[in-house]
Amino acid sequence: MATTYKVLGQASITTANTLQTLYTVPAATSTIVSTITVANRAASSGTYRIAVRVAGASIANAQYLIYDASLSANSTDTMTLGITLAATDVVSVQASTTDFSFNAFGTELS
Repeated sequence: MATTYKVLGQASITTANTLQTLYTVPAATSTIVSTITVANRAASSGTYRIAVRVAGASIANAQYLIYDASLSANSTDTMTLGITLAATDVVSVQASTTDFSFNAFGTELS
């Protein structure tokens, strides 16, 4: 079994208040998401959401890890998580403005 430590995904929000994919686990792979960072690049505060959609399922309330968390202007949240994911699971993100960036770091096992 190969172990690969890597940047799993990077996303800059392209449409405010719209869910978009940060990372999808490849086929025949398991993943451990160790850290997610959220950066608000704007001069005003905003909110964000993070969800895990098992096997790429449609979004549902139970899938949210973080829901409408507030982030001050020009600041960053860093979350150390240790989330385990199976093949085709999807980490999705959303923010109230297009001034948010998300990064996921972790390990792929294949």
